Amino acid sequence: MIMKSLKNLLLASLLLSPTVTFASEVIDAPATAWLMVSVVIVLLMFIPGLALFYGGMVRAKNILSIFTQFFAIAGVVGILWIAVVYSLATDTTHMVKGVYNLNSFVGGLDKAFLSGVTKDSLSGGIPEYVVIVFLMTFAMITPCIALGGFVERMKFGSMVLFAALWIVIVYAPMAHMVWGGDGAIMHNWGVLDFAGGTAVHIAAGVTAFVGAIVLGKRNGWPTTPMPPHNLVFTMIGTAFLWAGWFGFNVGSALAVDSSAGLIMMTTMVATCGGIVGWMFVEKLSSGHVTALGLASGAIGGLVGITPAAAYVGPFGAVVIGALASIASYYSIMHLKRKFGVDDSLDVFSLHGVGGIVGCILTGIFCIPALGGNVEGVSLFPQFIAQVASIVLTIVYVGFFTWLLMKIVDKVMGLRVTPEQEELGLDVTDHNERAYN
Repeated sequence: MIMKSLKNLLLASLLLSPTVTFASEVIDAPATAWLMVSVVIVLLMFIPGLALFYGGMVRAKNILSIFTQFFAIAGVVGILWIAVVYSLATDTTHMVKGVYNLNSFVGGLDKAFLSGVTKDSLSGGIPEYVVIVFLMTFAMITPCIALGGFVERMKFGSMVLFAALWIVIVYAPMAHMVWGGDGAIMHNWGVLDFAGGTAVHIAAGVTAFVGAIVLGKRNGWPTTPMPPHNLVFTMIGTAFLWAGWFGFNVGSALAVDSSAGLIMMTTMVATCGGIVGWMFVEKLSSGHVTALGLASGAIGGLVGITPAAAYVGPFGAVVIGALASIASYYSIMHLKRKFGVDDSLDVFSLHGVGGIVGCILTGIFCIPALGGNVEGVSLFPQFIAQVASIVLTIVYVGFFTWLLMKIVDKVMGLRVTPEQEELGLDVTDHNERAYN
């Protein structure tokens, strides 16, 4: 009985202790536990969150295709991530601060197939396996954000092949350029991008825009009405996304400290700013506040704060959320039809334009005089660095997305037939219906 009590006491002390000794090294137990929780939260943000957000906006005959594409891409990306993409994104071989070489743009293959990573490997006090899985969720969700630009008309197999090529050739180098550390090009430039304004949101927005151009318009767009078939799904999906974004942003702190508290605050209030900003301009412009508008405003605010979350104060976050949301609104209402590009679910406007605004404003509101917490920053050089990161992302992602689309089209064709598009992808791709 005494031995059993001592055993229970030992287990309790390990659970409550801020650090645990493991393989002669120290694990940061609270940070590890939070990152594990963040993995689950981001997965819920992805499926069902993003899937419901998109699924409610498409026509009823295509909602299952969203979920099937998401699951398939998640599986393929997960395997590619541990095979080569994690290494390409994080390997720092031959990288030196301020030095430019090939590894400033993409990592090497020293960690291919997780070479050298064991259960005892630590990264900043966190088991490296946990970090790998957390970063894997970013890789899974990013191409799925992009596919919203060309849903309802792309073949299932072509979508999966494109996502597999895209994650290796586009996402891996972008993630390395942003988060690769000293020697990575955006680090050398002094770019501030905390959780993926460039590598995730602008990259997804540009991919959606280019993909929509290459695939062409849906049959009947823009003259045939194509309203969302279930806005309740979209609102539920938005709620999952809002909650999941705390895992996305706060989890990226890789710590449980005062910075994590700031990131939680800025993420929350930027979303509020996005909702209010969209609500204001929509009411002025159309006389109505819509459910889809409120959902879009929330996403606009969340996208805007992603690069800035750790660098700005609460009031800067509100402004960033509101301005990113308003810019996204005007992009949807005016730029989309002016360009004549059938970006089905307005991915470029919400993620591309919202991400661009967020990246630029990060370089402004990070200044201590405006409530930011980046010491020694100079406004003009920082502004130039932020703009340079946006231009690099647009050019790199835009070119390789176009090239990969063309390659997939040559190999297996991109688009379903007009008859298949009319019947809906649920039936023609998967021989199933969401509603019977």
